[in-house]
Amino acid sequence: MISGLLGKKLRMSRMIAPAGDVVGATLLSLGPCYVTQLKTVESDGYEAAQIGYEETKKLNKPALGHLKATPRLRYLREVKVDDGAEVELGQMFDVSLFAPGDLVDVTAVTKGRGFAGVVRRYNFRGGPKTHGQSDRWRAPGSTGAGTTPGRVLKGTRMGGRMGGDRVTVKNLEVLAIDPERNLIALKGAVPGPSGGLVTVKKLASRQRA
Repeated sequence: MISGLLGKKLRMSRMIAPAGDVVGATLLSLGPCYVTQLKTVESDGYEAAQIGYEETKKLNKPALGHLKATPRLRYLREVKVDDGAEVELGQMFDVSLFAPGDLVDVTAVTKGRGFAGVVRRYNFRGGPKTHGQSDRWRAPGSTGAGTTPGRVLKGTRMGGRMGGDRVTVKNLEVLAIDPERNLIALKGAVPGPSGGLVTVKKLASRQRA
């Protein structure tokens, strides 16, 4: 059995948890995903499966040759397998891979925010609001010493491009699944914009009893 699926983030909403609390939830569309390649210990040194998601017509010739045994898929990612003997090339997996109560890790690319200052990017407090400092409220302040070392050290936090990073949020609880529509609801927030690609993985050790 594979450990994860590919899908897209739809939107956030609210749901009633089993304990009766109203919690924030993120709705995802997961699968169907097809196994496009198998990695084995004999040939690759480890066991894994490459899965594909979202059919498309725009593929180059190398991709068409690689996917000749499966539908033409746009996104390809590698996930772990519990037992390689149980997974076959071209096999299809859907959201029924998960169950309510499972704990999953979600990986996605965060929203790109463009150029941002230190207050927004690193939660700096900003400068004093008195004594004539009206133009320094959102400035970073001093970035280094004077004579020694006489330069700004690498890694100093400054304004710059924010977002667009690959982020993994761990231990999100599965609240509900809808196999007929390939939908899954996770407790909490998931990185990325609506419509963004997400990878949802679970480990047997993190499943709830």
